[in-house]
Amino acid sequence: MLDSYQSRGRYVITRDEAQVALGGSAEALKKAVQRLVAKQRLVVPRRGFFVIVPIEYLHAGAPPPSWYIDDMMRYCGRQYYVSLLTAAALHGAAHHQPQEFQVVTDSQLRGLTVGRARIRFFRKLRVEKTPSTDVKTETGTMRVATPEATALDLFRYVKGSGRLGHIATVLAELAEKMEAKRLLAAAIVEGDQTKAQRLGHVLDAVGESSVTPLLASWIAETQPPFTPLRPDRPSRLAARDDRWRVLVNESVEAET
Repeated sequence: MLDSYQSRGRYVITRDEAQVALGGSAEALKKAVQRLVAKQRLVVPRRGFFVIVPIEYLHAGAPPPSWYIDDMMRYCGRQYYVSLLTAAALHGAAHHQPQEFQVVTDSQLRGLTVGRARIRFFRKLRVEKTPSTDVKTETGTMRVATPEATALDLFRYVKGSGRLGHIATVLAELAEKMEAKRLLAAAIVEGDQTKAQRLGHVLDAVGESSVTPLLASWIAETQPPFTPLRPDRPSRLAARDDRWRVLVNESVEAET
């Protein structure tokens, strides 16, 4: 059965599909799955959703998440897109390779370990409104946040993005793929200006202000409250960045 699926470029099987293919009882299917898992030819990231492990990925324990993330999220009935450091790397900002595959979705989902890969989920309302695009993978496509939406997510989910210096380093590379109009549109859709304010400040700090003029004009027109660059640190005595209305309670420097 596995060889038949692989020959057609398929690397995922649902329980119902497997039941039809094997033509046996539920108990027979359970035993067949157990045998294939024991042989490391199959992994089960979600109940009833099976991923075939090609021979070349036996040592890794599973193919990369990009091979099956779209199918798995559809199977779970969840809206999603790939974002944060994973998306940044896909857009060319790969100064540090991400240690986990990061996915934003419309539900609170537990993280997964599939073979050697870790998949981490971040919850967000109105996922479908975030600008994203279909990116070709080895087995089809997956939804990936645009560079601009990725940049905003780095500040929305700081715990998944790393230190501020790491974010600055990623943005210095990611900015090459960003456009001013798309950045403004993504910020308006996001609806939380604090993320846009912090992003604008850091982009200026790393010398990428060419993508921020429209965003800066929006901030100037709407005059949101001043927000700390680091919300988890005191900001009472912090310097003020009037352009972005940011309280600069940490200096920003890209990592080398």
